[in-house]
Amino acid sequence: MLLATDIGNTNIVLGIFEGRQLVNDWRIATRKNQTADEYGLLIRYLFSLSQINLQDITDIIMACVVPPLLPVMMEMFERYLGITPMIIGPGIKTGIQLLVDNPREVGADRIVNAVAAYEKYGGPTIIVDFGTATTFDVISRKGDYLGGVIAPGITISTEALFHEAAKLPRVDLIKPRSVIGKNTVHSIQSGVIYGYVSLVDGIVNRIKKELGEEASVGATGGLAGLIAPISETIKDVDPFLTLKGLQIIFERNKRA
Repeated sequence: MLLATDIGNTNIVLGIFEGRQLVNDWRIATRKNQTADEYGLLIRYLFSLSQINLQDITDIIMACVVPPLLPVMMEMFERYLGITPMIIGPGIKTGIQLLVDNPREVGADRIVNAVAAYEKYGGPTIIVDFGTATTFDVISRKGDYLGGVIAPGITISTEALFHEAAKLPRVDLIKPRSVIGKNTVHSIQSGVIYGYVSLVDGIVNRIKKELGEEASVGATGGLAGLIAPISETIKDVDPFLTLKGLQIIFERNKRA
């Protein structure tokens, strides 16, 4: 079995693959001060709940955009599973060219998403990842990574609003009944949800115009399910796109 691990700023997502089939997945909070032993105990507990033996894991692949956690997770996997993970970074065969000014600046998760998106949708493709930041990644018809866009995530934006506007209440992030709010809560929900949908659709349409051709548009990330249903441009949501990309990259490097 392969354990794929995506370490993000807000969540750590783990998935277990048997071949290309995702058979288990978990999402846990990212805690930068947690120790290798604390993460190890949590992993063991999650495995036990799903009746998975640690010995069944033969390989691990990991993407990490939180540098302080990389050595912690490496230590944890080596100590509790006896496996040194394959890390997405220099020297890893991804199968795509990064046609950007500085390829080392591209986050590991964005590379992984690009690999999975091209495998699933072909090209050209735009992938919108709703994470701590909302990222837009563009893959060409030939499968090259062309670059993208980074915008503040929904949670970051709403937290800034509540922090700076003392009289505004915190609200649940749900779709309001109408765009025109009849009270403060609904007005905030409308501004956040429909404002963000407009941001997404606006950026996607500008990318398409710059590409000069139509493109598939997919979404992933924790809040994709909130925005995608009311977006005019997003046509598919795959919450496990990053995990699938990790599995694909692992296969490519295992064969090499």
